[in-house]
Amino acid sequence: MPAQSASPTLFAQSAVKILERDFPKTNASFLLLDASAGILLAHHWKDYEKPIPLGSLVKPFTALAYASAHNFKYPKLECKGKAGACWQDRPHGTLDLTSAISVSCNAYFRQLAQSVSAEQIAQVAHDFHIESPGENSESQTFAGLGDRWQISPLRMAQAYVELQRRKDHPGVSEILQGMRQSALRGTGISVGHHLTHTKALVKTGTAPCTHIPWAPADGFTLVLLPADAPEIVLLVREHSVTGAAAAELVGKLLRQMEQ
Repeated sequence: MPAQSASPTLFAQSAVKILERDFPKTNASFLLLDASAGILLAHHWKDYEKPIPLGSLVKPFTALAYASAHNFKYPKLECKGKAGACWQDRPHGTLDLTSAISVSCNAYFRQLAQSVSAEQIAQVAHDFHIESPGENSESQTFAGLGDRWQISPLRMAQAYVELQRRKDHPGVSEILQGMRQSALRGTGISVGHHLTHTKALVKTGTAPCTHIPWAPADGFTLVLLPADAPEIVLLVREHSVTGAAAAELVGKLLRQMEQ
């Protein structure tokens, strides 16, 4: 349904029409925001202000918490695949932050999060107006695992608007470049595969399902489009799939918006 009033671009208007036409046919939820103001343009998502686990969508903010305490420099870390508790059985190998964002490497972020404190996470959460996981949270929570860190989907989408606004701030460009790579060869590749005239910034996540009917997990895909000067932010939750699988649905919808 339409939401708060704004002055959307023609591209955003097209997105609203296509989403409202096609989303009722899917097993998914969406929020569509204006990327310049963070205003909600349309939605098909019950209780979108209620905090829920959003999985790996938190990783960019954990990265910024790390960067703030380490002179805004990110380490290279090794992923050993399943042996290192990554979602992918095969090792990702040695990754920098940009590559780790692109493939949403759990092993990289598990290691990175060990050098992040709850206070540092709380400060970043405050800066981006998202909920904090709390004082007693463990590093795996900061890596987007489990259900401890719960954030309102609307606040999360708006946090990515703010992240894009801060593109020239220290530590941010590496994250945005990782989101660009995600659409080209990472977990968001299904989005990039369907786009022919533009590029996108993508972050995917998988988290425990919190709604009825219940499933072990839901997939989340967040897209800023176009990549160079975003006009829209689209956050999609698809029931009972991974974030990478949800990107396929998002890609198909975005392809229609390009036409």
